[in-house]
Amino acid sequence: MLNRRHLLVSALAPAFPVSAAAPASFQLCMHQTTSASAGYRNSLEGYAQAGIKYVEVVFPQLEPFVKANGMNAARRLLSDLGLTAVSSGGQRGLWEPNPDRAKSLEDLKRLGSMAAELGVDRMVCPCAATAKYTEDDYKRGVDNMREAGEIARQIPITLMPEFMRGSTFIGTLPTSLRLTREAAHANVRPMVDCYHFWAGLSKFEDLALIRAGEIAHVHFQDVPGIPREMLDNTTREIPGEGVSPLPRILSALAAKGYSGPLSVELFYPRYQNADPYEMARHIREKAEPVMRASSTA
Repeated sequence: MLNRRHLLVSALAPAFPVSAAAPASFQLCMHQTTSASAGYRNSLEGYAQAGIKYVEVVFPQLEPFVKANGMNAARRLLSDLGLTAVSSGGQRGLWEPNPDRAKSLEDLKRLGSMAAELGVDRMVCPCAATAKYTEDDYKRGVDNMREAGEIARQIPITLMPEFMRGSTFIGTLPTSLRLTREAAHANVRPMVDCYHFWAGLSKFEDLALIRAGEIAHVHFQDVPGIPREMLDNTTREIPGEGVSPLPRILSALAAKGYSGPLSVELFYPRYQNADPYEMARHIREKAEPVMRASSTA
């Protein structure tokens, strides 16, 4: 007899069969923020129908679903659809000195435990700070990473500081690498967001600073061809529809030993309100050629 998972997958698969389009070293992943209006179930079902196998779950979708249906149902839905949740996001306020950090640590305990219960072993933690900081604040930032890392170790989960193009504390890849290395905590590892990397103050040469196996996760988006002064946190395009040298960036990451998911996180309302299946299908059509091109870049 067919079980529930086989029935679901067989019903969904014909709509957009999985191809061998992407190189084996990367896995195309859908970030649930891209389908913010769809909810936990609808976004996952749409992604599976489009042939996606990897997802990054977000708490604004996961929490209401768990409250209404329970964690077992959340895990079972992933399993039934043949999806693997590779990451969760995005807890803020952990790294920079700020008056709300105590609450951020409490939120980390709650949300980190929820992610771990779902079976997720890592969490994206963006740094969106906009205050003015000193060298002493960066010393505190290292201590903050160690303190948060100890909480993560007990859960257990790995925290991944995300540098953001507008951040005044961790806004570039070199600063993220510097702080995580100085913290030297096994449960705190750097990640790369392709949009923040190319749209921000980082330089392409900064990718050479990465050590082999150091990067724990990658967000995969393109930068639109508009004046850079118009860019903000939301102006992200589907990979292959912007001006970033994404094949070169992916090739550089692969040379440093990264072979994990590429999570597509988009913010335009026209994307977030779109049908998740149609959105994921379009992303595959555009992103997989970029991923293929990385092997020859």
